[in-house]
This record gives sequence, structure tokens and C-alpha cells, in this order.
Amino acid sequence: MKTLAEWLAHQQALHPLDIELGLERVREVAQRLGLLPWKIPTILVAGTNGKGSTVAYLTALAQSSGLQVGTFTSPHLQNYQERISINGLPIGEKSLVACFERIEVARLQRGAKVISLTFFEYSTLAAYDFFSRQAVDIAIIEVGLGGRLDATNIIDADVAILSSIGLDHTEWLGATLDQIGAEKAGIFRPLQPVILGSIRMPESVHDVLRNLDCKAQWPVKDFAAEDLNAENLTWTWRGHHQAFKNLPWPSLQGPIQIQNAAAAIAAFQECRNICPNLSAKTLDEDIIGEALRAVSLRGRFQRIPAYPATGPEWILDVAHNGPAAQMLAAALEELPRAGRVVAVAGIFADKDINAIGLALDPQIDAWVLCGLQGMRGLDAINLRARLPVQCHSLALVPDVAAGCATALALSKPGDRIIVLGSFMTVGPALDWLGL
Repeated sequence: MKTLAEWLAHQQALHPLDIELGLERVREVAQRLGLLPWKIPTILVAGTNGKGSTVAYLTALAQSSGLQVGTFTSPHLQNYQERISINGLPIGEKSLVACFERIEVARLQRGAKVISLTFFEYSTLAAYDFFSRQAVDIAIIEVGLGGRLDATNIIDADVAILSSIGLDHTEWLGATLDQIGAEKAGIFRPLQPVILGSIRMPESVHDVLRNLDCKAQWPVKDFAAEDLNAENLTWTWRGHHQAFKNLPWPSLQGPIQIQNAAAAIAAFQECRNICPNLSAKTLDEDIIGEALRAVSLRGRFQRIPAYPATGPEWILDVAHNGPAAQMLAAALEELPRAGRVVAVAGIFADKDINAIGLALDPQIDAWVLCGLQGMRGLDAINLRARLPVQCHSLALVPDVAAGCATALALSKPGDRIIVLGSFMTVGPALDWLGL
């Protein structure tokens, strides 16, 4: 019997490609597992940025409503088991191994064609298998890459969310916003309720909505965050037929978070309306308020007041593309600033490093650049060569641990250290900080 570590190594070695978009193989294995047609009420969340926080809000809303909620996210920060959770608790190692064993039997089914799966396809099938066996009340699923051909899209979700569209993964999804929008809108289904997280969507998204006659809800037009009171930290969510007043500010920080929370409330309310078994408890201000106060998400503008106790403040954010870097820069600009700001940055080679640097450099006094390993990895020297010339590099180091140590040595109380660029940067930083 393989251990979890052995299973993960097996999966990484099995398929010749890290990513192979397409649904035929993963759908066939899901059918052999008896997962299709999918019967669990589900919200599927796609988008360039904002997916993770939207999923976190949906999970918190479901938990506050007394539902058993299964959540699938990717990638993980520190532990693979983070990807699959029920009521916020990661799947146990034995349960996960059992899922992989069932998937392996299905893909190697005697008398049938042997099917090769990617690392991500294994994790998606494991999540669906686990949630089905645990009979969760609702599943919240984060799309991995794109949407149309992403493994998560083998099911027909009850509600779809498209949080935002930006330039990222262009080698897979296309070089224009229209092309990327069409791929991400591939999660939509005919007549399906769709929640848009941003009013700025490319024409291709509008085309898909019209062609499928989706029941689209747009921010401002169909739901809105209103009466924002920065002094009392309250706001109002308003839909066509209902309003929730005096809601608390979300515990997640950043100027975009109320917008993400508003979209999540709209989607959760819509899912409750069309899935009778989710409507036992009325959604009200108390339930929403409890969710907004309880929601947590590591690596998204995660603030650590001081490390060590008398040291600088740390902010960890997985921002790894131009739009995310712009949002991080806007969040940093809102903070009072006393000392220097040092960035610890590790970014993969296939990202728009120039756009990330341009967005953040006005908020950064000095950059500590880290090497990242793997097929998409980039060492510090080549990272420096791809940053805008105005970015002042303070140090080039081999890895994230060295980057954190270097930034701390260069900082003093009152300074701020920003760790950014990838899950593979923030995860090791959390390890280094002992969090």
C-alpha cells in the first residue's frame, strides 16, 4: 500500500505533461467511479483573480448556515491535503489515499482502456469522490486553469461565478482578454444562474451568456455593496428583492474584498433558491455577519503584525500576475507607512514579471529576489533581468527561506516586508515563519 507521499510522486511521474486541458479522460474515470451525473448542489468559481477569496466567503456562508460544505481549491500552500476540505477541515491522509486507490482501480479498469491522468486531474477526482461519499450538503469548487477544458468542469454546477478576467496563463488560454474570457465562460450551462464578480467583462463573456440564455446577475445592476461606512466598518448588500443591512467588514483585508463578498452572497442566495435542501435556515444578517467575521484565507494580503515580536510587519500575498499585483499595490497604498517596505519576490518564468514589477514598484523601497525550482522555475538573476529597470534590487538569493532571512536582517521595527509572486513563494515563507 502506497503512502500519500508515494501516491503524489506516482502521479507526478505518470503523465508526460503537467497540464493537459481536456475533459474526455477525466470524465471517463469519473463515470467509472459512479460520480456522474453529479447530484450534490454545487457552486463552481472561475476567474483570473478573486477565486480564492470568493470560495472562502462561500464556504463560510455555508458553514454559518449549518450546512456540511465540501471545498476544493488549488494549488496548496504548505500541505496537499489543504486542497480538499469539509467544513474547513482538510481531508485526512487515510481518506485521501483511499480516494487515490479507487481512482487507480477505475483508470486501470480491467477490460477497458487504460487512462492517463495529470496531477491536477487526480486531485479533482479525489475531491469529487470524497464529497460524494461524505454526502456533503453543498460543494464549493474552484476552477484550476481556465474553465472550458478544466477537469473541474466535468460536472454541471447549479450556479457559476466568474470573478474577473485578466491576462494570465496566455500560453494555454489565449493572448487576448476575449480569448481568455471565452475559455473561462466555458463553465456556463444553458439557463444556468451566473454571478459576475466584475462589471468589466470582455465581449466574449457577454456572447456566451446570450447564446446559453444564462440567468446572469451583474454587480451594481443586480446586486450591490452599498452604504459603505469606513468609520463603523459596516455595509449593506442589496439585491432586487432583498437587502442585508449593517453587515460587518469582511475579515479578509484589501479594497476588493467587499466586492468579492457581495458576489459570494449573491451566488449563495441563488443556490439556496434553486436547491430546496439548502433552504432549511433563512439567510439573514446574523448568518452573513458570522460568515464575514469568520472567513479566513492564508496568503491573500495576510498580515503578520510583527516577526519576531519586536520586528517588522509581514504581509504575504500570492499575487502572481499583473491584475493581482495592481490590487496588492492598491491595498498597500491604503496602509499608513512609516519605515521602509522590502519585497521578497519569487515568480515563475511564465508570468508577466514586467507587469508585476510596474504595478508594485511605487510601493516598494527594495526588492529581495528569490529563485524558484521546477520546470517553470526562475533563478534570481533571470528574475532581476525581467523586472523593470527602476525596480531596485537589494539582494539576489537562491530560495525563499534565504529571501525571508535576508529581508529580516535588512529590516527594523516599523518596516514592512511583503512576500509575493506565487503560492510557491508564500508557502515556504509560511514555513520559515513557523505559521
